[in-house]
Amino acid sequence: MPVRTANAVWEGNLKEGKGRMRFGGGAFDGAFTFASRFEEGSGTNPEELIAAAHAGCFSMAFSNELSKAGFTPTRVSTIARVHLESGTITKIELVCEGKVPGIEEKQFLEIGEGAKKNCPISRLVTGATVTLQATLLK
Repeated sequence: MPVRTANAVWEGNLKEGKGRMRFGGGAFDGAFTFASRFEEGSGTNPEELIAAAHAGCFSMAFSNELSKAGFTPTRVSTIARVHLESGTITKIELVCEGKVPGIEEKQFLEIGEGAKKNCPISRLVTGATVTLQATLLK
């Protein structure tokens, strides 16, 4: 498997400083500040990038688990909400909608829980509580 990279630079002190984060593949280059991380300022922050990574990873993992169970998902869409409290990521809420022909809701939810547990990003963030709210769309 390839090794993925990203780069971040911070200039100045914590409150007045500023930074930039870049993905190694060039798909993202964004500014971040104290305000964008701990307040409601413009720009991105590490937690937002973790949320994007978790949403993408979980959507792929869920789709894969559904396929392994014999279902072909039409669509799996996930929102991840990362909670940063007192300098610690305490909780990540995954809110997912899936359109999967032929599956019953109970099996959809069971497969979703398995995907949540085994998604590589879920396994990475073991210090946080990860919850899943999954909705099967008809």
